[in-house]
Amino acid sequence: MIEKLTFEKINEKVKRTEELALTEPENSEKSETIADLVRRMLHLLGEDPDRDGLRHTPERFEKALRFLTGGYHQDQEKVLNGAMFSVTYDQMVLVKDIEVYSLCEHHMLPFFGKCHVAYIPDKKVVGLSKIPRLVNVFARRLQIQERLTNQIATSIQQKIAPLGVGVVIEARHMCMVMRGVEKQSSQTVTSAMLGAFRDNVQTREEFLSLIRSK
Repeated sequence: MIEKLTFEKINEKVKRTEELALTEPENSEKSETIADLVRRMLHLLGEDPDRDGLRHTPERFEKALRFLTGGYHQDQEKVLNGAMFSVTYDQMVLVKDIEVYSLCEHHMLPFFGKCHVAYIPDKKVVGLSKIPRLVNVFARRLQIQERLTNQIATSIQQKIAPLGVGVVIEARHMCMVMRGVEKQSSQTVTSAMLGAFRDNVQTREEFLSLIRSK
């Protein structure tokens, strides 16, 4: 009687396991991709995701989105690594008109424009190409312009330790141009001034004058 009961329990457990396996997807470990979500989104918008023009759009969108948010996987330490040089130069270093492209975190629509970065060295400088790379580290994330401006300035202040840093971003936001108030000519300007750029009016005015000059 005991052996029969044990066998029945084992048989019942096996049966339940088989039934569970039938209710689960064939590949239960496969997680939903961004492309899968976009395909569903297109359907909810009333489109046919299987028509010729949209058939590969979900995969293209996922690839583009991963590129545009690649800053999450970049390390500012590695960007600046090996590019610090000791110098006896204490005048302003300015890299202006850096093209900047980002996505606003409120609507995931683009905002884009120009970024101007200046700093006053204190015994060391960074390779000029590293500054645009550092801008991209923070720009290629879901952002707001105010935070982006501060992150660039703070990172330079922390990593290079200059006497001061100034950052200005001028950008147009598609969430204002394409929707909402629909003001096509509007431009947003943000600034972050640290150290000598905040404390010294003459330094700040020199920086602002230089970025206005052509």
